[in-house]
Amino acid sequence: MGANTSSPTHRSKLNYLRSRKPYTPGFESEISPYKASPLIVEMKKKNQWKSRFNALKDTNKLVVIKFTAKWCGPCKSLEPKLEELASKYTDVEFVKIDVDVLKSVWKEYNLHALPTVVFMKRGQEVDRVVGLKLDEIEGKLHKYAYSF
Repeated sequence: MGANTSSPTHRSKLNYLRSRKPYTPGFESEISPYKASPLIVEMKKKNQWKSRFNALKDTNKLVVIKFTAKWCGPCKSLEPKLEELASKYTDVEFVKIDVDVLKSVWKEYNLHALPTVVFMKRGQEVDRVVGLKLDEIEGKLHKYAYSF
């Protein structure tokens, strides 16, 4: 009684299962809002956001903030377009904020829908786009990147 009665075959199957990597669908790495990006900086902590915001508010640099959530389908669809725009507008600071991680920032900007893209200059909001409106985002980006 109490002895290990598993067979060598059973132990072999368990070892195989333990050695496998978790399942991750191939498409997630392409559209996930959490992938690492050298062009879009993801804010994970409030003090990280405040520090970045304070450093940029005294400059004339346009800051584009994408408010997103892991569960938001349209947010995931917006990601490749923002990556493209970030590579085109290299003098613009692109920031991504997950509303589930930084709820206080979500509330601070009085947001009610996702995705929301906020355009800021000199610490002030100059415009915003709510929803998956790619042409409108690009138009406003062009307008504010070269103004003031």
